This record gives sequence, structure tokens and C-alpha cells, in this order.
Amino acid sequence: MRVHLESLEQMRTFAAALAEHLRAGDLLILTGNLGAGKTTFTQSLGKALDVAGRITSPTFVIAREHPSRSGGPALVHVDAYRLADGEELEDLDLDSELDESITVVEWGAGLAEQLSSDHLDITITPVWDEAAEGNDSVGIDDEDEVEDERRTVDIVGRGDAWIERLPAVEAAVSALAGVRVDDSAPAVLPAEDSANEGDES
Repeated sequence: MRVHLESLEQMRTFAAALAEHLRAGDLLILTGNLGAGKTTFTQSLGKALDVAGRITSPTFVIAREHPSRSGGPALVHVDAYRLADGEELEDLDLDSELDESITVVEWGAGLAEQLSSDHLDITITPVWDEAAEGNDSVGIDDEDEVEDERRTVDIVGRGDAWIERLPAVEAAVSALAGVRVDDSAPAVLPAEDSANEGDES
């Protein structure tokens, strides 16, 4: 599923809609370049989940736990940018909190899949990144990059846990005002695929 967002406000609305479908034990793996909006997404997710504490990029702390203020699951926010390999991620002992929390791992592709065979892969791409990748001759100056808040968000569910839940997520996101959703890509892939990809990386 690909979601087209026209503003950071739509990013916040999208994150809130997704939060309605999350539950304890869920793992979200966020991918995107610096400035793509991963932390903005996580902040909005935390607000919708009503967790305590200010959500910032946890680059130097690596992981922060934000307890729920309303009896729901805590949000564990992890930044794997500085981790060299999966062993360093294991050293964080996230497994002990995974079942009771919603865990978001930024820069986690190729590392965090070992935590759970069931997870959501979420890739956030600013439109200027897409233009640069698609056509090197496209002229986009620095001012346009700062001001342009448009993003595409690709969501792929991995494993059986998302087979029934992801269509409801797609319906909820599709109902958001001004948000366009494409479903040309497979929305759910089997857990075996994610496990194999983790082994190869």
C-alpha cells in the first residue's frame, strides 16, 4: 500500500489513523533518509497512543520507553542508526518489552526483523528524493526541499498478524481527507520472506 501525503499535517493524521489499529506486541520498522519524517511520524503516533514523555530522535540514547497515560501499551522508540549489527540490537534486550509494547525502530531495516516475524515495514520518502532518483536532470533547489512537505509512505505487512488487520488500516487511511492511497504493491507478505531477508542482510 502506498500513501500519498501532501503535508506534515496529513502525516500526523495518517499516523493517528494507523495508531487506532495497533496493539501491544506490534513492531514497526521505519525506513527513510534523514529529514524524511520518521520522527514526526513517531511523535504523532505517540500522541495518538496517549503516551507520556516528549518523543525526540533517540540517536544518542538508542531506545526510549514512553509509558501510556491511559492504560494502553507503552511506546518503545528505537533508533538503530548507530548500531553496527543485529547483535548490538539484541544487547538492548527489546525482546523483554516487545509483547507488552508497541515498538518503533527507525533505521531498522536489515536489523529489527529478528525481533518479530510479524511486523510493519514503513518507508517514508519525500517527493524531492523520488524526483532525484527518477530523473537526475530534475532541477530542485534547496529552498524547494525545505518547503515541500509532500511524502509517499509505503506500508507492507509481514506475517500472519497483518493479513486480517491491514485491509482495515488501508480503509481507514483511504477515508482521510485529501490522502490518496495506491494498492498496486502487495500489502502483506508472509513472515518467511521477512525472515529470509533478515538472514541475507
